[in-house]
Amino acid sequence: MQNDVQVFRLAGLNKSRVEKIFSNFSKSRILIVGDIMLDRYLWGSVSRISPEAPVPVVEISKEEHLLGGAANVANNISALGGKPMLVGVVGDDDFAV
Repeated sequence: MQNDVQVFRLAGLNKSRVEKIFSNFSKSRILIVGDIMLDRYLWGSVSRISPEAPVPVVEISKEEHLLGGAANVANNISALGGKPMLVGVVGDDDFAV
């Protein structure tokens, strides 16, 4: 298995090249094509086992939504100073816009 240093060398990258790429992020428009997702995280505790099936019944205490898939990539590029352009498909569930 290759380590990170080998992968960087195969890609022709070194520290100065990576720094140059990131320093140009604020001037870069970057196209992201992919699935636009919303990751949903639920926290809770098991209160009992369901009488209908051997599955736990969970009492939800916390719920969090975070960008997933291509939306997460676009968000990360934006956080690094880039200008993401996101192209993808959004579903038709309760969380779709």
